[in-house]
Amino acid sequence: MERMKLIGIGADGAASLPTLYKQWIDESERLVGGERQLSFFPHYKGEKIVIRNNLSSLVATLMNEGKKTVILASGDPMFYGIGSYLAKKVPIEVYPSVSSLQWAFAKMGESWHDAYIVSLHGRTMKGLAQRIDGKEKVAVLTDDTNDPRAIASYLLSYGMTEYEAFVGENLGGENEHCRFLTLEEMKDASFAPLNIVILRRVNRGSNWAFGIDDDEFLQRKPEKGLITKKEVRVLSLQALHLHEKSVLWDIGTCTGSVAIEAAKMAREGAVFAIEKNAYDIEICQKNMKKFRVDFTLIHGRAPEHLEQFPDPDAIFIGGTSGSLRDIIAVCCTRLKKGGRIVINAVTVETLYEAIDALRSYGYTVDILLAQFSRSKPILQLTRFDALNPIYIISAWKRDTE
Repeated sequence: MERMKLIGIGADGAASLPTLYKQWIDESERLVGGERQLSFFPHYKGEKIVIRNNLSSLVATLMNEGKKTVILASGDPMFYGIGSYLAKKVPIEVYPSVSSLQWAFAKMGESWHDAYIVSLHGRTMKGLAQRIDGKEKVAVLTDDTNDPRAIASYLLSYGMTEYEAFVGENLGGENEHCRFLTLEEMKDASFAPLNIVILRRVNRGSNWAFGIDDDEFLQRKPEKGLITKKEVRVLSLQALHLHEKSVLWDIGTCTGSVAIEAAKMAREGAVFAIEKNAYDIEICQKNMKKFRVDFTLIHGRAPEHLEQFPDPDAIFIGGTSGSLRDIIAVCCTRLKKGGRIVINAVTVETLYEAIDALRSYGYTVDILLAQFSRSKPILQLTRFDALNPIYIISAWKRDTE
């Protein structure tokens, strides 16, 4: 089967295409692309196929009919484009154009090899806060829903005012428009549908190191102390074996301290937390804003609602309200192969129940008894206050192969 040609095209249409590319298009029997790309060739004499949300049926059509085909895509087809999908399905040769990313950085006079790139085109904004927090330069690919105004409002809600924005509209086209804006200005401005946002950090932002001090978290008053203490939190997070793309469940999240630190570790993954107390949900939401993390938080009592969460790579159980066995049953069924379950227990009864339940599902169990004391001044001297001892229970599935 003859290889199809996938050609990247800019906002100026056919004007910037090399003569050879135009010849390929003229000699083809079928031209495939989005409505905007196809509109650049109103006098094309062959068959036209519009790409919408029909990629699987499109591939079947391309493979079953042996017509000489040219496919058009915006900019660089291999950069968040259709090229990466088609290259795995049909025989193609890719001829990229300048991407919107390259145009935008060129227009603002900045290098882009060190930029963090995120696409919100057809994607949710969930998790964006922790993904970009602390980055120097961020390129954001937008769509009609996640437009510059929505991005500005989102960032402002997390206090990320250290960024200024550069918005490029219709880049490379006749109506090209580029400008620098503050987030406040971007929130209220209007933009052409075709745009890209570059965020550049101009001031120092937040700087939360791993092992955030307990007092930094908003907590219940006057019942302060319903939080996984820093020392225990650090050991529990280590036991979860998180990686950058981990999916974590935090059951009984309370103030959200574990979920917040986990979200900062698994920036490209996702955290799903559940808490039964409405007041603690409010506190957790405030902590999420303060520490710039954006995870899914559900008000409810586990194991109910866990079916809404995707299968996890790791599970932290900090509170169960008497439903430990039922929760463990769901967790052991849903945990991905190679994943970890970590449970914090303060009583020997809970320790026994957890071990018994985990082993009944074929899990290997390891227990660490954590006992810490913190220094405290007394007049001109120093003494130590003991923290409550905690059993940190780690479990993983035996390899039965």
